[in-house]
Formats: sequence, structure tokens, C-alpha cells
Amino acid sequence: MGYIEPAPIKDKANPFESMMSRFNIATEALGLDEEVYNVLKSPSKQVSVSLPVTMDDGSIKVFEGHRVIHSNILGPSKGGVRYAMDVNIDEVKALAAWMTWKCAVVDIPYGGAKGGIRCNPREMSAGEIERLTRAYTQSMTGVFGPDRDIPAPDMGTGPREMAWLMDEYSRSMGTTVNAVVTGKPLVLGGSLGRVEATGRGVMVSALAAMEKLKINPYHASIAVQGFGNVGSYAALLMAERGCTIAAISDISGAYYNENGIDINKAIGYRNNNNGTLEGFDGAELMSDPADLLILDVDVLVPAAVEDVIHSGNVDDVKAKLIVEGANGPTSAEADAIINEKGIMVAPDILANAGGVTVSYFEWVQNRLGYKWTRERVNRRSDRIMKDAFDKVYKASQKYNVPMRIAAYIVAIDKVSETYKYRGGF
Repeated sequence: MGYIEPAPIKDKANPFESMMSRFNIATEALGLDEEVYNVLKSPSKQVSVSLPVTMDDGSIKVFEGHRVIHSNILGPSKGGVRYAMDVNIDEVKALAAWMTWKCAVVDIPYGGAKGGIRCNPREMSAGEIERLTRAYTQSMTGVFGPDRDIPAPDMGTGPREMAWLMDEYSRSMGTTVNAVVTGKPLVLGGSLGRVEATGRGVMVSALAAMEKLKINPYHASIAVQGFGNVGSYAALLMAERGCTIAAISDISGAYYNENGIDINKAIGYRNNNNGTLEGFDGAELMSDPADLLILDVDVLVPAAVEDVIHSGNVDDVKAKLIVEGANGPTSAEADAIINEKGIMVAPDILANAGGVTVSYFEWVQNRLGYKWTRERVNRRSDRIMKDAFDKVYKASQKYNVPMRIAAYIVAIDKVSETYKYRGGF
């Protein structure tokens, strides 16, 4: 089961509107023509389904599921499947669009998609989650496919769910189809380096941005919100490169140590404590977890959920650099204030694209029938992430816009150019 952290604020913005506000600014800077604008702003396919599932007590419960294909202009669509109580169509549409831009930023031949089921996996047995996953897969048999739409893990899902999804899809096809999904267990065709890939991409983006800002990693203090897969690996890899991780947080609260937290110890403690940091004695428990976001640190890494930096707290953010490990952790309203304060942001569609990069490597290996070493995966993903950062930084300088808008410009330019070559109807 993947790590789940609840949204820490109540006035959560509409994620699709947040995405569109950035999209509109970037298209104006590019001078995108109306035809291409109308194509790129709208999802190409939206599928919503009702999923009757037999629960362990014999009752039938009906779950709401979604899959949104935002674009397949660059290639088959790609995106995770999220299991959470707050899943809704606007969120899924926004995340699907983000996937389109994310794949384009790192120059991967995928379009964007996203899926989700409104449920609380923490209150469900393994059998109930398996039956739900298989029902969802059956309902999406005409959508999923290694050359059509390739799901992956997201909040609330992991290798186990992807294995069930692959198996159910393979049964419907009458043959094993490893490449229909990524984020699988290694024995089913998963890739070495996939588990830590998103956190590793955050680390590469952070170090690249710190170089531009002339922040010495060995003298840098970092706060990481969210200690799930992304946050914990980002913290570990940055600590290995000399950074001081001053604060971390999870569902149990935020933990602060001015002298630096031993991340290996924190990960070990979490893994042996039912997946939470509750009771961790390697740092002081902060009275308010939200205060982690306004600590006086060099780098802030929001790696939990959407819209944690918003109009209510952005004035108090003190970090010189924000590296977005989560999807959409900064609301559109907060962007203007961040820019006024001169804070550099390595945006989500760039900084957390390491996961989809190595997902692409997994798909390539499945199609080739040949496994790469961890060293090869890491070397190639690091190069792609660094090249993408440099490309976005150059666009930021060329158009005189913040890094977030520059990332959208790079992505939209690539997708629009491809669309023009392929032609419309």
C-alpha cells in the first residue's frame, strides 16, 4: 500500500482551475493560436464508472471510479491510479493534464492520463482492495493498453495493486501483457530504480536549482513535508549529498531538528512503526505541523498533497527555493506572491517527473524483454532530469517568466508543435 497523507488545509482550491490558470499564462506568452489552444485545454476522453464490489461482510458497496485521458498527441497516455476519499473528476482532470505537461517537459513520448477511485483503502482489507482493483480494470479494458493508456501507482496504490491490474488485464487479453502498467513488482517486469525514482528526480532538480542560486548543499537546510515514498527518498538522497534535513513530516505530525535529522534512522523507524513517524525521538515534535512550511530554511520540499502553500500561509514562507515533490502543492493564488518575494520554484511538472521517466524505462524494458541495471536506470534518469531543468531554466530567462510558467511553455510548445505536424481533423 502506498503512503497516504491527508490534505492539511480546508480551503483547497479547485485543482483543474489552478492548472488552467498557469496554462493560460503560458499560452499567452507563447502566442498559441486558438485552434491548438482549444485542443490542448480539453481532455480527449473522460470515463466515469460505478464499481459494485462484494465486501468481506457479504454486502455490496458501489465505488465511483474515473479515468481521464488528457492527450495522446505525443504517444500513449500515461498516469497513475489514485485511491482516496477526496477523488473527484476535477482533480483527475487536473492531474491528467499535469501528466501531459510533465511527459513533454522531460521529452518522453507519452501523453497524459490519470485515474482514481473514491475509497478509503486504509479501512479496507487486502481482499476488498483486490476485488475493487480488478473491477476497475475490467471496466477500463477498452481504455487501458500498452499502446493506448498505461496506468501506474499513485496515492493509495502501489506495486501490489499494479500486479492485480496487470493480471486482470492479461486475463481479458488471454496472454501476459507486462507493459500495460508500470510500477509493478520486480518479478513481474518492474524496473530497478523505480521505487526511488520520483524522490531522486526531486533531488536532481533541487541540486540543479541550488547551483543556479549559489546555495552550497553542504551548508543548506531543508524541510520536507510528507515522508512517504517521494519525501523520504528525496530527503535521504539530499542528505547523502551533504544537505541538512532540518524537518520532516507525515500524518503523525512534523519533526524538527536544527542540527539535522538522521534520515536513515527515520526511515527505519517508520518502516517498523506501522508506516508512521509517531513517537520518533530523533527530532522535536512541532506543535503545529503546518509550521514546517514556514520554517527559516534554504529549501522547502512539499511532497505530500495539493495546495498546501496557499494564500493563507504564503506570506510567511521563508525558503529561498521550493522544490515541488507533490502534484500541485502551490495554489495559483500563492504563485504571484512567491514570485514577488523572489523565491525560485522548481515546479511539480519538472521536479517530480523522475517517476514517469523511470516508468517509461520500465515500459521500454518490458517491450524489449530485457532488464537494465540500477546504475543504468539512475544514470539515464539523472541525465534526463538535469537536461529538462536546464531547458526550463533557459526558457525562464528567454521569456522572463518564473520557472513554473517556463515549464508550461516548454511542454505546451512541444505538444503544440507535434500536433501541428500530425494535423487535426
